[in-house]
Amino acid sequence: MKFFIDTANLDQIKEAQALGVLDGVTTNPSLMAKEGISGKNNILKHYVDICSIVEGDVSAEVIATDLEGMIKEGEELVELHEQIVVKVPMIKDGLKALKYFSDKGIRTNCTLVFSLGQALLAAKAGATYVSPFIGRLDDISTDGLNLIAEIRHVYDNYAFDTQILAASVRHTMHVIDCAKLGADVMTGPLSSIEGLLKHPLTDIGLAKFLADYQKGN
Repeated sequence: MKFFIDTANLDQIKEAQALGVLDGVTTNPSLMAKEGISGKNNILKHYVDICSIVEGDVSAEVIATDLEGMIKEGEELVELHEQIVVKVPMIKDGLKALKYFSDKGIRTNCTLVFSLGQALLAAKAGATYVSPFIGRLDDISTDGLNLIAEIRHVYDNYAFDTQILAASVRHTMHVIDCAKLGADVMTGPLSSIEGLLKHPLTDIGLAKFLADYQKGN
């Protein structure tokens, strides 16, 4: 399973990269705003800055909600850097844009997916990634992980190439469960990745090794 980090914070991206497990980055206008990044030119520059840190795919989201606007923005985004993947919302014109980009050989990430039907449409339209938002489904008392399982089953049935990118990952157990269910990618905060490091027996064992070493010196 690939590990993406969902942020626009360069320091967090660098830290995830330093761990040696980072495969890519996803971000969106809300995450950009959180870092105080606004204005088209600043946002576009920030995408390039992110690409200079990581070696993998970087999802850059279109702002337009009409077909013409999405195509224009998407083509501009992919000119920024070869690692850019165009992030398109799961709406009617978004579906048309996915097909357009797919036909042009432009990689895409279909975002804001909350149902199996939406994921099926995205795959049919040729999306490179589909992003089911599991955390947001959990927020409304719906099993987000079950959606991952359903999409995996259907994609395997028909050998779709679209990769399942589990999005809105909130914590470490989401990461573990997505791996068990066969998600191709997960994207979440740095804390969800670093949480995989933690185990009390590791801490206890290391403390004992160090204490025993000190006794011998």
